[in-house]
Amino acid sequence: MSNSPLRLAGLAALMSASLGLGAQSPQPPVAKQVPHVATWHGESVSDPWFWLREKTNPEVAAYLKAENAYTEAQTADIKPFAEALYKEMLGRIKQTDLSVPTRRGAYYYYSRTEEGKQYPIQCRRKGSSLGGYDDHAPEQVLLDQNELAKGLKFLSLGGLSVSDDDRTLLYSTDATGFRQYKLFTKDLATGKVTGPLAERVTSFTWAADHRHVFFVTEDDLTKRSNQLWRLDLQGGKPQLVFEEKDELFRMDVGRTKDRQFLVVECQSTDTWEARTLAAATPTGLFSVLLPREKGHKYDVEHREGLFYIRTNKDAKNFRLVTAPVATPDPKHWTELLPHRANVLLEGLEPFQDFLVVTEKSLGLDQFRIYDVKAKTWKDVSFPEQVYAAHGAGTPDYTSRTFRLSYQSMVTSPSIYDCDLATGRQLLLKQTEVLGGYDASRYTTERLWATARDGVKVPLSVVYRKGLKRDGQAPLFLYAYGSYGYGSAPTFSSSRLSLLDRGMIYVIAHIRGGNELGEGWHDDGMLMKKMNTFTDFIDSAEFLVNERWTSSDRLVIEGGSAGGLLMGAVTNLRPDLFKAVHSAVPFVDVMNTMLDASLPLTVGEYLEWGNPNEKAAFDYMRAYSPYDNLQKKAYPAILVTSSFNDSQVMYWEPAKYVAKLRTLKTDQNPLLLKMKMEPAGHGGASGRYDRLKDSAFEYAWLLKQVGITK
Repeated sequence: MSNSPLRLAGLAALMSASLGLGAQSPQPPVAKQVPHVATWHGESVSDPWFWLREKTNPEVAAYLKAENAYTEAQTADIKPFAEALYKEMLGRIKQTDLSVPTRRGAYYYYSRTEEGKQYPIQCRRKGSSLGGYDDHAPEQVLLDQNELAKGLKFLSLGGLSVSDDDRTLLYSTDATGFRQYKLFTKDLATGKVTGPLAERVTSFTWAADHRHVFFVTEDDLTKRSNQLWRLDLQGGKPQLVFEEKDELFRMDVGRTKDRQFLVVECQSTDTWEARTLAAATPTGLFSVLLPREKGHKYDVEHREGLFYIRTNKDAKNFRLVTAPVATPDPKHWTELLPHRANVLLEGLEPFQDFLVVTEKSLGLDQFRIYDVKAKTWKDVSFPEQVYAAHGAGTPDYTSRTFRLSYQSMVTSPSIYDCDLATGRQLLLKQTEVLGGYDASRYTTERLWATARDGVKVPLSVVYRKGLKRDGQAPLFLYAYGSYGYGSAPTFSSSRLSLLDRGMIYVIAHIRGGNELGEGWHDDGMLMKKMNTFTDFIDSAEFLVNERWTSSDRLVIEGGSAGGLLMGAVTNLRPDLFKAVHSAVPFVDVMNTMLDASLPLTVGEYLEWGNPNEKAAFDYMRAYSPYDNLQKKAYPAILVTSSFNDSQVMYWEPAKYVAKLRTLKTDQNPLLLKMKMEPAGHGGASGRYDRLKDSAFEYAWLLKQVGITK
């Protein structure tokens, strides 16, 4: 292997530019090529950039730093614009703020932020003698993430949970960005922190006796959550309770809403299994609720002696059944909510006298309330045609209200308490948008693009009123389209910086998500994955044909699996887009999915396909962005990633950029911005740092359509 990852001339020009030595147009770094040949189904495949996987090789870091220096030089002109955007975006945020307190037991829990501090502070106060929130009661700080983060470049809070007797906090943190969470306890009376109790913890919960905790750890190599442990905090070492051997399955542990049962879920893409144990008997044995059955997905809640089971058995979009705790098998099921072909049953939350189910229909979130005594259903309605809503957490099982969060692309996040008996909603708090924001100046609507096979694809659109649909407006098109994760049409105060500059913002709800039910996911995965990419292209063409924008005014963005989308569509239709932001992109599909030692690989065979099988290999290779780069013109491309990303390895975007540099025939920018300091799949952990990243990305995309202030 050569001693230098760059051609000397390119390095000299780059160093000169980065040091301010007068180079006007630094040349991009050129990664060296090292012979590497892999054999795939009998075919020899050359990959001269394979060496970039060598994370500890100093030449790799040198190359990535050179790319960062090149990006820094090439974007020097937008620094003032990015800084102005940052100040503008920051100016809309109430930096010192308080969440709506939530009752759990004798306390009300909330988080607050303070101006100038990167992280929230987790707090609680005792309730009043009448059971309500008392803002005069002394505040107790449970966890100040700002204190924990002192001296660190990154800090992520994995979760926190208070014991049933309110005395001890259980929490986990990651300081690497690689999702390696350590588990701690904190005595809330003395402030004493103990731990780490365990490392590589992915989920955890308390038993009802205040002394036993259960937690799940991940495999060191593949990061698959595969072992359940029990720990007695009064002494002893963690005991292994259960190990999931099947590499397709991952594990999670939690408690039912009424706190009566511990639940361990083992899930693959298409098959789920749950094990339960009474929370009051933590040293007992977990029992399988329903044995795993290929294709059967179910989860469970408990209420008043019955298991409430959300199941897809004979119900593509799920139905809801109940069963006695002692005999939960299908022979003893009672159907409570039947399957509906056009409604996806997404979840349920039980209360002492009511049940709330979360549904999705035509890409919109819905709630229905079931009165257990009256045996009646009531719909919860919302005022806008495009919106997002979800449960906001109601830990109190006996509550007569259900807390929900509502927002749209023009309505800032709003917290409501919904009366379970009447359905009436009481607004508790709406996120304040500073700077004189007026929602009436903006419009959001739902459009439907027709895909090439005739399927209608929903689009969520927001823009500032007064827009002329003459094809001249710049348009920002975002999509994800994988894993059955829908893209909610949520509010963003930062996005106002785009809208106020005349840019339209659109979310394409393409196949691969779940906006139109489980079938929407099925039609965008495995051997139907190409639908995801063609849906996006067809949505873009629809927007151009309907004169919302034009191809030279159209910028696109996607991250992670959405970065795969960006790579695939720019290979297929590079002429359709002006600029692309590809974040932490999954672009080297074949090398990743053929390496079973990597995190996420084996467990995702059921999402993408197993390339060890020739038919799946051929199909996946036909869209893999890295493998389909060609010698042709590409749009302007900005690729962002993190050196310590655990979900999409840094070398995927690095190799993609290195290879594309040797093939692109245009003069459009191709930039790689790699966070070398600790950062995760979602980038920086601090709120100000994340906002600065967004400001830079927005400034770059706006510049590509001629907007520079």
